[in-house]
Amino acid sequence: MLIGCPKEIKPQEFRVGLTPRAAAEVIAHGHAVIVETGAGVGAGFPDHDYEVVGVEMVGTAQEVFARADLIVKVKEPQAGERKMLREGQVLFTYLHLAPDRAQTMDLLKSGVTAIAYETVTDRDGRLPLLAPMSEVAGKLAPQVGAWTLQKANGGRGVLLGGVPGVGPARVLVIGGGVVGTQAARVAAGMGADVTVLDKSLPRLRQLDDAFRQEFRTGFATAQRTGELVAEADMVIGAVLVPGAAAPKVVTRAMLATMKPGAALVDVAIDQGGAFETSHPTTHEDPIFEVDGIMHYCVANMPGAVARTSTLALGNATLPFLLALADKGWRQACEDDPHLLDGLNVHAGHLTQYAVGEALEIDVLSPALALKK
Repeated sequence: MLIGCPKEIKPQEFRVGLTPRAAAEVIAHGHAVIVETGAGVGAGFPDHDYEVVGVEMVGTAQEVFARADLIVKVKEPQAGERKMLREGQVLFTYLHLAPDRAQTMDLLKSGVTAIAYETVTDRDGRLPLLAPMSEVAGKLAPQVGAWTLQKANGGRGVLLGGVPGVGPARVLVIGGGVVGTQAARVAAGMGADVTVLDKSLPRLRQLDDAFRQEFRTGFATAQRTGELVAEADMVIGAVLVPGAAAPKVVTRAMLATMKPGAALVDVAIDQGGAFETSHPTTHEDPIFEVDGIMHYCVANMPGAVARTSTLALGNATLPFLLALADKGWRQACEDDPHLLDGLNVHAGHLTQYAVGEALEIDVLSPALALKK
């Protein structure tokens, strides 16, 4: 199989879908790899690193898309990239379709088979290809939130950890999954007063058992969320419904109860955002203000630490990539129901129920898609 990796073109996105190490592994399995010139530079992988393991470097994304049987990326294909996809081609990347009708319709029209990192599962129901970037985004959230709180950026002018005689900032993390746990640990490590809210009592028990010395936990009712939002200097939105649009856990009405200059960090923005007032931003222009509250809503947060993120993502995706290349997508998905969970689009059909519900589009059963 010919596997292609184009350079990412989303603003300020420096990650790359295929590391030289992963490319070498794929080539050792008997496959060919083409990579767009300069694709890995932002993550610290010059073209030479690819060439020495047998990768063919090509000058344009157009050539990658025209030749490759399997396209490997990081971010969802942008509008120009979607025009280059073709029937029978396989796309393996993050998609986040639920809040993105335009992308969904383009993928359906293209006839491509699209497998989304964020809906691939494991035997425990977790999301192994989302987890590495969730870990990175969670650890980044308090860092960028602390920057947003600085007065020069429109924030309250509050230091996260405080100083002797001056109390720390209050940080509320909504969602106790991978993102929320990492965010809470880092915020607490920076000296903040941290509370994590979640609706799962078993998850709250796990967090309390493991981290009771670092942060508090609470059950996420609407009333309790509103009370803690009003007290917070920073709120981190870390909620996730796999494949679906994120629930709006902070309403615009709540903003009026918050301290002027408080910071909202919306890690769920890829899935539509956890705050009613959120909209996607970029690393180049990351924050905006609504009703005196500062919003940080960068849709590709891990891209800020591109090398760490690329290596972590590559470690997670490689076994699935090899399965797709060695067996073909049909056999790979038939052999592994967890990879089949990642199938979002095939041959003009939507195959992910959560996306269909969010966008009100008919869905073809993934099992039936295997037969088409």
